[in-house]
Amino acid sequence: MIGKLKWVISAVIALLLLGWVIQPAYALNVKVKVIADGLQSPVDLKEAPDGSGRLFIVEQTGTIRVVMPNGTMRPEAFLDLRASIVKQYVRFDERGTLGLAFHPKYKSNGKFYVHYSAPIVLEVEGLRHEIFGNHTTYVSEIKVSDNPNIADPKSERVLLKVAQPQFNHNGGSMNFGPDGYLYISLGDGGFADDWGYGHNKKTGNAQDLSNLLGKILRIDVNSKSMGKEYGIPKDNPFVDKKGAQPEIFAYGFRNPWRMTFDTGGKRQLFVADVQQNSYEEVNIVTKGGNYGWRVLEGNHCFDYLNPNDHLSSCIKSGKIAPIIEYNHCNKFGGKNCFGVNVQGGAVYRGSHSAWKGKYFFGDWSMTFGGKSGRIYAATNNGGKWSFERANVTNSPFITHVLAVTQDLKGNVYAMTSESMGPFGSRDKVYQIVP
Repeated sequence: MIGKLKWVISAVIALLLLGWVIQPAYALNVKVKVIADGLQSPVDLKEAPDGSGRLFIVEQTGTIRVVMPNGTMRPEAFLDLRASIVKQYVRFDERGTLGLAFHPKYKSNGKFYVHYSAPIVLEVEGLRHEIFGNHTTYVSEIKVSDNPNIADPKSERVLLKVAQPQFNHNGGSMNFGPDGYLYISLGDGGFADDWGYGHNKKTGNAQDLSNLLGKILRIDVNSKSMGKEYGIPKDNPFVDKKGAQPEIFAYGFRNPWRMTFDTGGKRQLFVADVQQNSYEEVNIVTKGGNYGWRVLEGNHCFDYLNPNDHLSSCIKSGKIAPIIEYNHCNKFGGKNCFGVNVQGGAVYRGSHSAWKGKYFFGDWSMTFGGKSGRIYAATNNGGKWSFERANVTNSPFITHVLAVTQDLKGNVYAMTSESMGPFGSRDKVYQIVP
């Protein structure tokens, strides 16, 4: 018995030395500074482009809160959409108020845009009829009121409605690009494997160009065309393609939950796309690009009928590989895995010179059952990206990471939650600092 015990101890030591059951060494030490607490599932943060320095935090449960330049959070909401969104599942939900974008000319026109989950309805001759489905994605334009810290909900103009067959994989991120157009992320319609009710059974929604699901959209909010409440940029890649939706900028996404434009450098669009059971990925997205799902999970051939057993070969040509891919803890356990849901992500452009150009992102948790979110930092090494874990030195940081985003100065923030679902009032937003 003693001999067997010595053998086990020796084997464990050997595995530890080889790094098979521990995480890799930390890339850099960071601190986190609380900028807002007492929140409910904060999922997005934007700085108003009006010179005020105010930060606006989106709570998944339906409100947008304002953090003033002095660090205080206003008690009243900037916008309250709780009466407009679906009734959420308490234990876990991916629906709600999901994204915010300020018009580049917000200072003069007071316009901003929200992405939220409303009950699914079919409008016929002005009447509302409930139909089978789960919810409807709304992208709406709203204006600020005479009070700069309060929006005018009566000003809402719905730009886009997209029927969603399932409760999950909604995307929800929105950003104005350097070109002045609004970019919108949509997931593949939910459930799993891009398969089942509400999915194109032959190709999956993400590869179906006649479907807006599983795409990054690009629209012009300053015009109207083709009978829509928005304009279609003439250089969108599928404007003249028969059967394709002209709003599509890029496709092949499972759940592009968070995306940001680099505030410096080449102003590239970074998209963290939550994958299935084995891998997670981050992409740099370009016009007309196909990012693989459901043909690929990460850069691996995916079998939607056997999602845990990857195919030995598939058609990879014409599909763009992610810049970052990592093993999913659901499959790989302790063997060099990094989490279960990638939470992108922003390129640091703040004042700390050693961090400039690093892409900070997170993962929701190392397991589905516990609060073990992570922050990572990725570095571009001559076109090849590597990443390592960031070590939070001034806090236990035992929490779920819901998103990593940025302000206009290029500082980065982690949105975190103490629970798995959108409830409670204990959640925080941290600024990630040297």
